[in-house]
Amino acid sequence: MSARGLLTAALALLPLGAAAQERVLAIGGSVTEIVYRLGEQNRLVGRDSTSTWPAEVEALPDVGYMRQLSPEGVLSVSPELILMESGAGPAETLDTLAGAGVLTVTVPDEFSPDGVLAKVRSVADALDVPEKGEALAADLEAQMQTALAKVAAEDGPPPRVLFILGNSGGRLMGAGTDTAAAAMIALAGGTSAIDSFEGYKALTDEAIAVAAPDVILAMERGEGASHGSDEYLTHPALAQTPAALDGRVVRMPGTFLLGFGPRTPEAIAALHAALYPDAP
Repeated sequence: MSARGLLTAALALLPLGAAAQERVLAIGGSVTEIVYRLGEQNRLVGRDSTSTWPAEVEALPDVGYMRQLSPEGVLSVSPELILMESGAGPAETLDTLAGAGVLTVTVPDEFSPDGVLAKVRSVADALDVPEKGEALAADLEAQMQTALAKVAAEDGPPPRVLFILGNSGGRLMGAGTDTAAAAMIALAGGTSAIDSFEGYKALTDEAIAVAAPDVILAMERGEGASHGSDEYLTHPALAQTPAALDGRVVRMPGTFLLGFGPRTPEAIAALHAALYPDAP
């Protein structure tokens, strides 16, 4: 059975009216954004620290980082329904919440356009507003098709893009395969410069030399994308890469770029424009 089918079956087992909880806690930036886009934000009583968009969400109580939740923090807002991205935890906290009788729905997460639509429908089903979910999914699907059509119109070899998750004391953490970063790079018309490992790992100087990226992609805290001079241009392991020699560093907000939520069509378009600055 699909993830959405399992969710529907679980909700069907609840007492009549139990699927319309009014005190909702959102865990995960993309889930919170979906709640707002569905127009159900008045039901939110809290959020986690990764939920920062739209700006007004920051007025809600913050129960902590989604991967380091405490039962006390979560239960402090007295939620009737918890909507969380996959990966939230730890497991001990989830077990405690289950024992407390709080309905918890884990929203499926897949790094693809179809995954975004499935996430929207799952949140809408859990909130008992499936019609709103279908309307939002249709709108996002149309936006996605427009963005991907522009990407498909490009010809020539795609730029090699190295996503850097962070720089700790000169030690770079990069994205390999099976990551949100690699998926977004491909959707925007690039190719991930690292395919020798899965997930996010520390990069050796040799790995960076072999990757030979045309573009360095990294996160920034603000909204939008920025380009130009950057700490990565002078990093010893990166300085001689084509990206650094050409000054091609792109920074985008992490939740916008990697969230695979309602802003994903915009993120695809923005990254595509950054990778192909000379395109019409």
